[in-house]
Amino acid sequence: MSTYITIKDRHIGKSSPVYIIAEISANHNQDFDQAVRIVHAAKDAGADAVKLQTYIPDTLTIRSDKECFRIKSGTLWDGRTLYDLYSEAYTPWEWQPKLKTIANEIGIDLFSTAFDPTAVDFLEEMDVPAHKVASFEIVDIPLIEKMARTGKPLIISTGMATLGEIEEAVQSARNAGATQIALLKCTSSYPALPEEMNLRTIPHLAEAFGVPVGISDHTLGIAVPITAVALGACIVEKHLTLSRAIPGPDSSFSLEPHEFSAMVKAIRTVEKALGKVQYGVSGREMGSRVFRRSLFVIKDMKAGEMFSLENVRSIRPGHGLSPKYLDEILGRKAAKDIERGTPLSWDLIDTYKS
Repeated sequence: MSTYITIKDRHIGKSSPVYIIAEISANHNQDFDQAVRIVHAAKDAGADAVKLQTYIPDTLTIRSDKECFRIKSGTLWDGRTLYDLYSEAYTPWEWQPKLKTIANEIGIDLFSTAFDPTAVDFLEEMDVPAHKVASFEIVDIPLIEKMARTGKPLIISTGMATLGEIEEAVQSARNAGATQIALLKCTSSYPALPEEMNLRTIPHLAEAFGVPVGISDHTLGIAVPITAVALGACIVEKHLTLSRAIPGPDSSFSLEPHEFSAMVKAIRTVEKALGKVQYGVSGREMGSRVFRRSLFVIKDMKAGEMFSLENVRSIRPGHGLSPKYLDEILGRKAAKDIERGTPLSWDLIDTYKS
């Protein structure tokens, strides 16, 4: 059990910067140059990694027009067969080593979701720095065990999974040798609605499994991943497209580059704001202490004159005694003449109260 993972030289966990992943998925539209542009856009937007999906239609399903192979569950893809959708959405395998080289040259990580054992072997030949388990594959224990045996960090999406299914996946991965596991809170609807996200699950997952927890987000906009970070998410995965005007299976719920950049900037701001548990005056607050209230003499006083609410008041600035001493001072006498606008101090007050 480890509360952090390391992808290449990046420490990912509670005390480290959020690791931000741009999911390319099918947004390349079978155009290699477009895929390259998305990799560059991810880097420019501030992502730490880009992620691919490694499958072919025949490793996910079979070509069939039978009703059970036709999508009809209220998704963006209703009416299509699984084979038809995956034929459009898959990323050609010959592209993937080239995209990894390009990503590494510009200083961004690249890894992928493997959907079957041959994909794991292929990605190992590419020497990816981590493996990703999709939400739909969390129940494929043999696939998870094969990924775990590589010794690479394992990121597991948990969409639709019960706590028991997550436990089985994590334990199976550990038994197969995985020492670095992260979980992603995910809602597997496309697009997902904010009210379906249940982000309070994030700290619960972290406590239950003792691993870094992040979010794989399919909602529209950037509010949900930013909120997830405030709740402790260490990883954020979000789809990236060059433009939602470019049609594609995933385009409508993906971020455009300027939106992705805004999300990254907001996440980095949230990281700074979260800080640590602290009370008292911070460095930049020191100059503001003067705006606190304190006790001042507000009328000229002669030595021996009694302090009262007529001549002492709690006002700004904070150069005098604390207002908490007001009751103690009332009824005492001035030790000397005091000019109006003088901050009250103990040397101006007689020792004895009348």
